[in-house]
Amino acid sequence: MLSYFSKEDMSLSEKFFSLNFVYLFFIILIGAVGFLALYSAANGNLDPWALKHLIRFNLGLCGLLVVAMIDIRLWFKFAYIIYALSLALLVVVEIKGQIGMGAQRWINIGFMNLQPSEIMKVAVVLALARFFHLTPIEDIKKTLFLVRPATIAVLPTALVLIQPDLGTALMILMVTAVIFFVVGVRYWIFGVAIGSAIASLPIIWHLLHDYQKKRVLTFLNPESDPLGSGYHIMQSKIALGSGGVSGKGFLQGTQSHLNFLPEKQTDFIFTLLLEEWGFIGGVSLIILFAIVIFYGMIIAVNMNNRFSKLLVFGLIVNFGLYVFINIAMVTGLIPVVGVPLPMISNGGSAMLSVLFGFGLIMSCFVHKNIRINSKL
Repeated sequence: MLSYFSKEDMSLSEKFFSLNFVYLFFIILIGAVGFLALYSAANGNLDPWALKHLIRFNLGLCGLLVVAMIDIRLWFKFAYIIYALSLALLVVVEIKGQIGMGAQRWINIGFMNLQPSEIMKVAVVLALARFFHLTPIEDIKKTLFLVRPATIAVLPTALVLIQPDLGTALMILMVTAVIFFVVGVRYWIFGVAIGSAIASLPIIWHLLHDYQKKRVLTFLNPESDPLGSGYHIMQSKIALGSGGVSGKGFLQGTQSHLNFLPEKQTDFIFTLLLEEWGFIGGVSLIILFAIVIFYGMIIAVNMNNRFSKLLVFGLIVNFGLYVFINIAMVTGLIPVVGVPLPMISNGGSAMLSVLFGFGLIMSCFVHKNIRINSKL
């Protein structure tokens, strides 16, 4: 198998047997946990969530394999085009997007409601990886030179904030900041950015929607309105505590099955899992996520070109932010911002976006010794 990596051009069979099947196994395992959780959320029924999850995951898995087989040089070549198309979809959302739960984030494409902001999380990483692959180290040290890569992140962030979707906007900015840090942007620039963000907090607060302000105030004092704005997080904490060490058992959760726990199939699905599987089950799932993240970091370190290295690293950070923000959100460590638990929560766009990202990571792994010509 190792001999395949020494070839510039590989056959499909060589690419297939060069896949990282161990990594693929852990991804499938997380998807299986999601199926069980959604089956439980529906009181032991495939409908309305578990069967859709199974179909989406299998389709996404097929897409992952297709993406992995495509030469990494093509992903490099079309990185800006993918970014531009994703940006165009965000504009379409503003013009005639579907409205749900007070936000305009989706485009109806017939068989599903597509959320372009989820695709943009991957597209931004692709575009930044290509940009910095072509950038000499000495140019990265120039402050004005960073205006262009910063614009790559700021444009979609602004469009996402209009929807409004604060969680996704923050994820795009955080992934961008991490990539900037990895490529060697001067530390004082981060200091200025953080200082500016702190100084602008009063302005940001004024621009927040009423429900977003309520989420922040609820985070600071959820007991102030336990039957209103604080209801979600209060019920989440009750469910977390009631699970104990080993949980109440599969399909035995009371907070979820008696419908006290809101959004149990999406944002608060980790709470459902802890109530039924307990502390042991929750820690086991976190370890499973940690394996996928750590393994991805190892793949990034072993890449032989800057594009693949930055692409894998950025996508793994993006995945890690999904996990961290969702778990921190439902446990009351941060305000509720509506970020799903990847491959566990119900939702098509996030599922396909995450699996597309893993497909790109796998493509980098398969083609890790391929040289990327900067003139592509």
